[in-house]
Amino acid sequence: EIIRVAGSLGVAETVIGMAHRGRLNVLVNTLGKSPSMLFSEFEGKAAADLTAGDVKYHMGFSSDVMTPGGPMHLTLAFNPSHLEIINPVVAGSVYARQVRRGDAEKREVLPVLIHGDAAVAGQGVNQEMLNFSQTRGYGTGGTMHIVVNNQIGFTTSDPRDYRSSLYCTDIFKM
Repeated sequence: EIIRVAGSLGVAETVIGMAHRGRLNVLVNTLGKSPSMLFSEFEGKAAADLTAGDVKYHMGFSSDVMTPGGPMHLTLAFNPSHLEIINPVVAGSVYARQVRRGDAEKREVLPVLIHGDAAVAGQGVNQEMLNFSQTRGYGTGGTMHIVVNNQIGFTTSDPRDYRSSLYCTDIFKM
């Protein structure tokens, strides 16, 4: 729905950043990667440059999809094993795409970040990214944040020990 509406509003590119949970679903059902291509990569039949020794499902992918407003280029950014570290990378990629397009109003490229509840509240890189998000040299005009609040990221047995605030998204109030 986000991509459909964004396309109808004139967004020409969407860059998605996310960790591992749900990544294969996004590759197939959002970016349109064929399951046979995906399974071939996992079976070792497709050439993959994993020189850093990372896992196959951290690979990125790009495709073009049709929206009510016309074609949109989708990118799922490559992701290392460090949760949330992809977020400033996506912000930088979007900023560079906006500059390259001459998109001074920051309306043509949409950053979408998908977080888990534990990582969004617990990884300091998020606060750092939010602090820079409104500056002239880093601001993208806004980022769509989707938080999967599945409450399985912490190993504590009592929810009162998960974080200092009621909601994992309270960090976005800064």
